[in-house]
Amino acid sequence: MEKQRDGFVSSVGAFTATVASAVGLGNIWKFPYLAGVNGGAAFVLTYLLAVALVGLPILVAEHAIGRKMRKDAVGSYAAVVPQEGFWVVIGYAGIVAAFFIMAFYSDVAGWVFSYIYKSLVAALTGTGPLDGKAFESMVRGSGEPLLWQIGVLIFVSFIVVAGVSKGIERATKLTMPVLLGLLLLCDIRALTLPGAFKGVEFLFAPDFSKLSGAVILSALGLAFFKLSLGMGTMTTYGSYMPHSVRIVPNATRVALADTLVSLLAGLAIFPAVFAFGFEPASGPSLLFISIPAVFSKMPLGTLFTVLFFLLSALAATGAMISLIEVPVAWLSGKMNVKRSAAVLITALGILVLGVPATLSLGPWAQVKLFNMVIFDLLDYIQQNLLLPLGGLAIAIVAGWRVVASDLIQELEIAEKGKKCYIYAVYGFIKYISPALIVLVFLNGFGIFSK
Repeated sequence: MEKQRDGFVSSVGAFTATVASAVGLGNIWKFPYLAGVNGGAAFVLTYLLAVALVGLPILVAEHAIGRKMRKDAVGSYAAVVPQEGFWVVIGYAGIVAAFFIMAFYSDVAGWVFSYIYKSLVAALTGTGPLDGKAFESMVRGSGEPLLWQIGVLIFVSFIVVAGVSKGIERATKLTMPVLLGLLLLCDIRALTLPGAFKGVEFLFAPDFSKLSGAVILSALGLAFFKLSLGMGTMTTYGSYMPHSVRIVPNATRVALADTLVSLLAGLAIFPAVFAFGFEPASGPSLLFISIPAVFSKMPLGTLFTVLFFLLSALAATGAMISLIEVPVAWLSGKMNVKRSAAVLITALGILVLGVPATLSLGPWAQVKLFNMVIFDLLDYIQQNLLLPLGGLAIAIVAGWRVVASDLIQELEIAEKGKKCYIYAVYGFIKYISPALIVLVFLNGFGIFSK
């Protein structure tokens, strides 16, 4: 007999854990810099449409398959279409994607955690704002970034070892309200600056001349990545959901909450950037170079710098927990490995890839594969290959291989009567989302250009 699985004990816990998985550095770091380099509001509007047309339907499909099968990602896709066991490849691809993402994500998370410490030291000693030289020194180094990366993995591993209900659910119930509160504090401070309205206008007043095919597809790709789709996390979390959860409304609330955090992050950044005359299109360095410089010009700016990186660390933690849980669930469930040992194996596996990824930005920068350093190569493979292909396969399984009545029946659990929106969502899973995912996939190979 299959051993009793841990799971979320409440609908609130399922919601906060899923939101914590979706909310990450993609909201605080990637969304603002992509909005900045792609013209602001027109990109934001396109992103919102992408969440509705692609993100939400695939999120619903993953949750439904996970809860129906009550297995880890590998087990779920091995059994969801009994006569076609080859769909198990979706689960294994999710595990590979989780390792690839965590290899570089834990490095970036280490930068964020280090900036909490560095900004605190700067605030207490009055040494001035963190500048580009400080960031370059850390990223291009070896010992410092590796220590922070290892520290982050140890911290997150302790949470995952505690289990689903006592570790993941409890931690996310605590961190998500704190993250939201800190973000609102930063918003209030940024919006009360002279000239802040220019930043609000940049974020919400669209200039459609900024749109292009590449911008639209970039927004689609971001929506796909930010909701943790195609990597097994949402299928795994779906398997932990109690039957009291209404899947479509819960997924909708998750997508809305994730989008809200992204917009609040934009409101914390762009009004301040415009108020002090900084460049919104500064790219990936926006978080680590521009933000400390901007906040340093505010009254109480050092305090808000610390708070901003603290909320960024909380966001990164929730996402890392869900990524680690994918291989841990497989090892502890299918392979009957003790949870503590499964977490240790997973963390060590991440380090096997993560150490080269971290060093590839510094001492190993000359080592390149396909003309990319290891950090960039892992990012490219997961974003342009593993995730789009995984999402497309999930849409095919849910929309075309699983018996429609079985999937709809799962979606109708806890609903009072039949809901027409369930059939609409199913239509998107079957037709609209796969077509748009194909476009994202083709864009990853440079088929489309500006």
